[in-house]
Amino acid sequence: MNYRLLLPFAAFLVPVILGIIIFQLDSFDPAPYPADQLSRKKPVSAPSRNRRMFHGSEKIGVGRVWGPEDILYDPETGVIYTGCMDGWVKRVTVNESSAADSVVEDWVNTGGRPLGLALGHHGEVIVADAEIGLLNVTGEGKVEVLTDEADGVKFKLTDDVAVAEDGIIYFTDASWKYSLKDSALDILDGRAYGRFLSYDPNTKHTRVLAKDLFFANGVAVSPDQSFVIFCETPLRRCKRLYLKGERKGTVDVFVEDLPGMPDNIRYDGEGHFWIALVTDFTLSWELAQKYPYLRKLMGLTEWYARRQLKDGGVFVVDLEGNPVAHYNDRHSSLVSTAIKIDNYLYCGFVTSNFILRLNLTQNPAVSS
Repeated sequence: MNYRLLLPFAAFLVPVILGIIIFQLDSFDPAPYPADQLSRKKPVSAPSRNRRMFHGSEKIGVGRVWGPEDILYDPETGVIYTGCMDGWVKRVTVNESSAADSVVEDWVNTGGRPLGLALGHHGEVIVADAEIGLLNVTGEGKVEVLTDEADGVKFKLTDDVAVAEDGIIYFTDASWKYSLKDSALDILDGRAYGRFLSYDPNTKHTRVLAKDLFFANGVAVSPDQSFVIFCETPLRRCKRLYLKGERKGTVDVFVEDLPGMPDNIRYDGEGHFWIALVTDFTLSWELAQKYPYLRKLMGLTEWYARRQLKDGGVFVVDLEGNPVAHYNDRHSSLVSTAIKIDNYLYCGFVTSNFILRLNLTQNPAVSS
């Protein structure tokens, strides 16, 4: 028998068999997403659109800000804060006439991975550090851990934060099971490990306001302080917890069927919330949500899964969650935050090495 004839067949069959064995033995075992949680509608569309948000944009701090996941603006000093992969919270003094000449300063290193940032009432910066917990950083740069657990469960991925006028700090723990480095597995898992919480600086009490959330992410308080919004990334929606009135303590959906996966959400002081979309809505993800074995395959080939994260952007809604505008670009991905300062849109990213600035007057979203 000429065994050489079998070599091409063996070259094909052996990897397939090994792949099947690895697939069966791998401990990652995704669950079906609850059918009642999955959207059956098409993504919502906005009346105005800018499909080329990178066109005409400027880059700030190239090579100095790696993974500027969130952006905080201090209106009193005009300084921008951002948290980076290397643990530094950096201060950026933007050069209005030339963004490339903006000054980047290493301010405080938390020793972890700073994600969400919020301004406190006394000049302090509140940090949601994925690896450490909820932090308070004084104006002098002193770092204090406010809380790192709730109801006996340690935070695994402290994600975003917002401070209300009464001083209460609202924040999310995206997952109590998966850390930041395994965050993609949390989304692929199909189980709800996220929590939405509050911290009272006066009593130092941490309270769980909502649990069993699917990758709890961005947080924003309404301008009238009547509700607070938090996002669920894989389900493409943001929920609303009422803080006042007859519905106090109840939760409903603020906006759903977003055209991408939401990350941070920021209020602009002008009646709009700006929701960062890390990636757009894709057919592959819609199918993967329905079939756990597809998500297991994606988990085994995480590099490939990350390659599918593209066409990120920003979705703008009004105070009732109604769509207003959509900014995106096929060249963008992992857009993690968007904040409007005067006539400029500033965007941060999970992995990029710059902050994007777009002149909204010169590059507006137009009727689509």
